[in-house]
Amino acid sequence: MARVREFDTEAAVHAAMEAFRCRGYEGTSVQDLVDATGVGRGSLYGAFGNKEGLYLAAMERYRLLYAVPLIDMLRAGTPARALLREVLVATVDGIVRDGDRKSCLIVGATTERVSQDPKVAAHVRSTTAALEDALRDVIATAQADGQLPDRRNARDLARHFIVTMHGLRVMGAMSPDRTSLMGVVDAALDALG
Repeated sequence: MARVREFDTEAAVHAAMEAFRCRGYEGTSVQDLVDATGVGRGSLYGAFGNKEGLYLAAMERYRLLYAVPLIDMLRAGTPARALLREVLVATVDGIVRDGDRKSCLIVGATTERVSQDPKVAAHVRSTTAALEDALRDVIATAQADGQLPDRRNARDLARHFIVTMHGLRVMGAMSPDRTSLMGVVDAALDALG
């Protein structure tokens, strides 16, 4: 007879996600996860199989909390230039407010796990592809109706935008200076035309 879980799985995954954001995959021990979640080692293994299983669950939670709402926002039909500026400014504001300098789990997974773990690589690729597609649609629509010039391919501009978002997070981890980060935002928006 299977044992009934005696802990809140969502709360445990959220706590693990925050631990991974603070320390990365390699820097987060199983004991760190036990401490962060308040769940015993055996229960964590029973629920998630191993540290990688909990990491994948944390990545999915991160996607649902951050990527999916962003994709929904991009599909809401707001004028493109204002929308893209809002996305980048919100990224900067999040960086500046984050006193713990937590990493973006997608950036962290890309630099730390993608080359070693096919499941993590697939998760990063699918999340990034969904964001890229939403950005491409916004940009292509704006180009078609004259909001943005069409001198560059919409997909290339969407990728540039993603690189800018991730670059802001990396820069912000080193120095969360709003003025410097906003300079990057202005340059990225100028690149759109």
